[in-house]
Amino acid sequence: MRILGIDPGTAIVGWGVIDIQGSTIKTIAFGHIETSKNLPMSKRLFEISTNLQSIIKKYQPSESAVEELFFFKNQKTIISVAQARGCILLTLENLCVNMYGYTPLEIKQALTNYGRADKAQVQLMVKTILKLATIPKPDDTADALAVALCHASRRKMENIKQSGVSL
Repeated sequence: MRILGIDPGTAIVGWGVIDIQGSTIKTIAFGHIETSKNLPMSKRLFEISTNLQSIIKKYQPSESAVEELFFFKNQKTIISVAQARGCILLTLENLCVNMYGYTPLEIKQALTNYGRADKAQVQLMVKTILKLATIPKPDDTADALAVALCHASRRKMENIKQSGVSL
């Protein structure tokens, strides 16, 4: 299974692609989409969608995992990030990529077994699990890989439940 993880944003959208075969996890690619704050929102959303379409066409994920919006101190920021997330979801739907959403708490829990882990702990787990030489930068890219790993963990648990294995 190939999973595309996405950390939505307006200025930076992190993305990461991983493959899961049995218990083996392989990093395929990761990066970010960056938009200029000088562009109108409609152009920024168009850039996000266009770049995301290219990533999906290149890597052909079977499923995607997108971080849910949970809490923002800045009300202006939440609106623009919500617009970017909506654009991302529409792009995934248009390209028939199955979507799943996870809250920051679920992602932290899946990677560190602690829902209140800090960003550095989550990033270290991404580096460790994927056997990367360094933590991916910018942070949004590492976050996107964390979302993909969260989804992989969730799918593994669902497969165990479906097979009738008791925990």
